[in-house]
Amino acid sequence: MTEANRMADNQVKNPANTADNSPARAGADTEARKGGRSGGRSGNRRSKAGGAITQLAWKPPVNPDRPVEPIDEGAVLRIHDAAMRILEETGIHFMNDEAVRILKAAGCKTDGQCVYMDRDFLMELVAKAPAQFTITPRDASRAITIGGNHIVFGNVSSPPNFSTMESGKQPGTQAAFRDLMKLTQAFNCIHFAGGYPVEPIDIHASVRHLDCLFDKITLSDKVIHAYALGTERIEDGMDMVRIGSGLTEEEFQSRPHMYTNINSVSPLKHDWPMLDGAMRLARRGQPVVISPFTLAGAMAPVTLAGAVALSVAECLCVVALLQIIRPGAPVVMGTFTSNVDMKSGAPAFGTPEYIRATQMHGQMARYYKLPMRASNACASVVPDAQATWESAFSLWACLSSGTHMVYHGAGWLEGGLIASYEKFVIDCEMIQHLSHYMEPVPVDDDTLAFDAIAEIGPFGHYFGGEHTQARYETAFYSPFLSDWRNYEAYELGGSVDTTARANRIWKQMIADFEAPALDVAIRDELADFVTRRKAEGGAPTDF
Repeated sequence: MTEANRMADNQVKNPANTADNSPARAGADTEARKGGRSGGRSGNRRSKAGGAITQLAWKPPVNPDRPVEPIDEGAVLRIHDAAMRILEETGIHFMNDEAVRILKAAGCKTDGQCVYMDRDFLMELVAKAPAQFTITPRDASRAITIGGNHIVFGNVSSPPNFSTMESGKQPGTQAAFRDLMKLTQAFNCIHFAGGYPVEPIDIHASVRHLDCLFDKITLSDKVIHAYALGTERIEDGMDMVRIGSGLTEEEFQSRPHMYTNINSVSPLKHDWPMLDGAMRLARRGQPVVISPFTLAGAMAPVTLAGAVALSVAECLCVVALLQIIRPGAPVVMGTFTSNVDMKSGAPAFGTPEYIRATQMHGQMARYYKLPMRASNACASVVPDAQATWESAFSLWACLSSGTHMVYHGAGWLEGGLIASYEKFVIDCEMIQHLSHYMEPVPVDDDTLAFDAIAEIGPFGHYFGGEHTQARYETAFYSPFLSDWRNYEAYELGGSVDTTARANRIWKQMIADFEAPALDVAIRDELADFVTRRKAEGGAPTDF
C-alpha cells in the first residue's frame, strides 16, 4: 500500500476527454489571465475570501509550545539503536541500481539490491542535512520555513476520488482537481499545495503531470509539490516550476523552490521511481520529504516502538543517500506511522496509537536534528463526527509532536481515498482555531486589566466596560463555520448543519475565485512547454 494511492496512474486503462464538468460550475476558468488573489494578503488580522467568509490573514504560524515527549531519553536511544541495527544487520532494499552503486561507492556493503549501512557512516551523513530551510515559490511573499518552531499546513494530496454533498464519491477529474486547487489558494491557512488534491484520472497518465502542474502554477502562487514518479515527471516538474518562477537554472538550484514527497515500500524497500526522482531533486537543490508508510500490524511491527524504529531506519537510509549526492541537501523526516484495524486490516487514523507514534517520531526527528512531516488523517468515509474527531486528534498529534510540515491538512477522507470539498472547509476551520491558539498571549499592564477589574467591581459586568468596548471586535477568535447561536435561532435560520454550511462556503469561494497574477509571457512559456512535452509523449506508462 502506498500513501493515498500515489500510483493511481497505473489504474488508468484508456485515455479520456478532459472536459471541465466542474461540480461547482461547468467551465469556470475565466481566471486564466486575471490578477488579484482570493483570500487577501494584507497584514491585517483578518481578510475576506471572495465574499464567502472572513478568514485569518496569511501568516504561517509559529508553535510556541514545548513538544510532548511520551518516552524518555533512554527509550529514544533504544529506538535509535534498533534502527541502526536494522540498517547494519538486516539491510534495506534499494530497488534502483544507480542508488545501490552510489551507496556501494561510498563504502556501504551490498548484496544485490540490499544495502547495509554502518551507524557511524550514517550519522556522519545525516548531520550534513539542514535543521531548517525555506522554500520560496513564484510569489516570494508566500515563502514557508520548514524547521525550528514553524508549522505549515498543506491540502489533501493524491486521493483517486472526490466527494461533495450532491455528488457522493466519484472518480477524480480535472474539474475537481481545479476546484480543490482553487480552495487551496483561497484559504490562507493552507500554506503549500501537496500532491494532486485529487487524481484527475480523466487525463491520460502519460501527460497528467503536465496538465496538473500547469494548473497548479497558474491557479496558485504557493509552494507546490511534484511527484517523484520517475525521470520524466520529476524533471518536467522542476522545469515547469523554474519557468513559472521566471528563474534561470542557476537561480533555481541556488535555493529551494518546490519539493517532493517519497514513500518507502514498507517493510524495508524503496522503489525505483521514487528513488530516481528524489536523487534528481537533490542534485538540483530541491527538498525531499521521506515518509515511510509504516502501519503497525501490517507493514510494520504491531508494537509502536518497533514501528517507529522501522520508520526511522527506512527514512535515514535515504537521507544518507541524498547527502552523498549533494551534501547539505534539504530533507524532511516524514512519518506515517499509525495502526490498522486488526478485525478488517483497514488503516486507522486519528487513533491513540497515531498520536503517540507521531509524538515519538517528533522526539526522534529532534534527536537527528531534522525537520519533521506528519499528517491530518482520518478513516471516516464522510465528513461526519467521526471524521472530525479523528482529524482533531491527528492535528493535535502534529502540534504536540513539534511537526513542521502537516500533510493532508484539509480535505482527507476514507484513509486518503477521497478528497471531500466539505471536509476541506471543516478542516480549514480547525486549522484556523489552532493557528489562533498558537498566537502569543501578551501579559502586560494593559492585558492584566487591573483598572477594569477595579472599575467593574463585584456587582457590575464587563460587556459595557470601556476595556471591553475598546477590544471586543478582535478579542477572541471568530469562526467562519461554527454556529454559536442557540437552538431556536438555529431552527429559525433553517436548521443548516455544519456540513451543509461548509457546502455553501466552498461553492461561494470557487464562484468568487480569482487566480493570482502571472506574467503573460511566463504563462505562454509554460503552455509551450506543456505542448512540446505532450508531443514528445510525456512520461512512459505500463500500457
